[in-house]
Amino acid sequence: MLEQLLIFTRGGLILWTCKELGNALKGSPIDTLIRSCLLEERSGAALFTYDVQGASYNLKWTFHNELGLVFVAVYQRILHLLYVDDLLAMVKREFAEIYDPKRTDYNDFDETFRQLRKEAEARAEELKKVKQVGKPMNNGKKQGQVQKVGLDGGSKKSGGGLAADGGDGENGHKLGNGHSNGNRVMVDESRKTDVVNAKENTDSNNGAFDVSKLQKLRSKGGKKTDTVANKGSKVDPKKKVTKKNRVWDDSPPESKLDFTDPADGNGNEIIEVVPADQGESMMDKEEIISSESEGEEDDDDVGKDSKPEAKKKGWFSSMFQSIAGKANLEKADLEPALKALKDRLMTKNVAEEIAEKLCESVAASLEGKKQASFTRISSTVQAAMEEALVRILTPRRSIDILRDVHAAKEQRRPYVVVFVGVNGVGKSTNLAKVAYWLLQHKIKVMMAACDTFRSGAVEQLRTHARRLQIPIFEKGYEKDPAIVAKEAIQEATRNGSDVVLVDTAGRMQDNEPLMRALSKLIYLNNPDLVLFVGEALVGNDAVDQLSKFNQKLADLSTSPNPRLIDGILLTKFDTIDDKVGAALSMVYISGAPVMFVGCGQSYTDLKKLNVKSIVKTLLK
Repeated sequence: MLEQLLIFTRGGLILWTCKELGNALKGSPIDTLIRSCLLEERSGAALFTYDVQGASYNLKWTFHNELGLVFVAVYQRILHLLYVDDLLAMVKREFAEIYDPKRTDYNDFDETFRQLRKEAEARAEELKKVKQVGKPMNNGKKQGQVQKVGLDGGSKKSGGGLAADGGDGENGHKLGNGHSNGNRVMVDESRKTDVVNAKENTDSNNGAFDVSKLQKLRSKGGKKTDTVANKGSKVDPKKKVTKKNRVWDDSPPESKLDFTDPADGNGNEIIEVVPADQGESMMDKEEIISSESEGEEDDDDVGKDSKPEAKKKGWFSSMFQSIAGKANLEKADLEPALKALKDRLMTKNVAEEIAEKLCESVAASLEGKKQASFTRISSTVQAAMEEALVRILTPRRSIDILRDVHAAKEQRRPYVVVFVGVNGVGKSTNLAKVAYWLLQHKIKVMMAACDTFRSGAVEQLRTHARRLQIPIFEKGYEKDPAIVAKEAIQEATRNGSDVVLVDTAGRMQDNEPLMRALSKLIYLNNPDLVLFVGEALVGNDAVDQLSKFNQKLADLSTSPNPRLIDGILLTKFDTIDDKVGAALSMVYISGAPVMFVGCGQSYTDLKKLNVKSIVKTLLK
């Protein structure tokens, strides 16, 4: 049964809702649909599922882009209603005829909806009856074929006929209703075992014959190789070959090749201390975007995208259409431009799945919309995509960490940040960059060495702490990282530290023991910020990493409301040139904003994500 049907504008004004259906929905499925799907450029999806305690709903929707209307239907997930799509299409068509932007009361639409609903239900019932009539005939045919093959003993001809008549390759093993036929399986298994045994016997015989031949050949060839080796071996084994330093051109040879940190008389390393005023972090600098040659690039792109259209319609018709404007944009008109745009996004390292969903969402927002005069379809599509990308990459909440740190300081507790991610992405290095940036703003920072798994991790963090002259809390290796983090936070509360930066072990998203330990650390310490550190070099793997990290944190947590990833730190951004698509893939799949971007090897090489620059690069 349909739970609710709602018509509202893109601005959020509710125009009509079915009073007959007025069932009290549990939770807020429509609000969640708007926040999680429609505003996140996921409107190209066919279905949205909303789960809440005690109920589960499916939501379907359609747009009238020319009028700016949204039609949403809500029904129980357990029910498979076949008429919802048909009903939404009919409601959209009928409501568009009576819609008036100045009108807000549509009570007279109740009777129209009642008739449309009866028509849609009647069509669905007819389709259901037709399917039920057709099913037994197909099933009987498949079962008869399978039983015949089993009784024949499994001849080659009957097997071939089965594969041809059945329609798919698995009909030989499964029936139409999904159950296996015992006779068929037994025949197949006996056939397979006979074939396997025969192969094993022949292989073993051949192997014995080959071994005897090989032994003779080896005995003959061994003598020859020995004599050749004796003749050619004139090198004296007593002399040790020492490697000489290579001399480039006429430059004098280097006297010292060991550039590690010097040590004092007791053997302790003398580590250089970096003063806090070494330089201003790039986080506090405004990035300037050059706007040169934007118009030329746009013209080139438009020319490229419109080639397929020009071939189909000809020069005069396309020019006339651009002047007069098209009545309503159709999906077929948008496909060439969207395909070119999808290929361009994928060349910029955007995951294929994300690029496809974005193009579907843009198509859904433009379909049925009237094209303006003196504009091409490719430029219309590009403008819609640019608007969608800006909306996705712009943070929906405050990412001002300094303000949050001061708010925690007023509550007399430290602000805790946990750095998580896969192996080798630069968590410890970028943790030190964040610490350096916080030190410039007169904030007391303490590091917590909770990577008790990787050898050298504690020493690496200790080196950064000495260089920056900040305290570090460590307990060595093979300790529970959750307990180490908890003791570090307690120590920071005692000594008056404002921020605790928690370093964790790198782990692959499929490593369940390490993911369970990370989930325990987050649940036990309840950090203020969980930062996912990811490489800007990844493409399709960004989707897999973030989605599985969030899924594992949710599944392995013992809390009813598990903590997920709050923000993203993108590393190695200086190595990718214009392949900036990983930022879009990570934000789209997780919904978390990019809070920091690592762009070098020094402590100052940390900056904010410039949304306009990223969007410009993606569409260039």
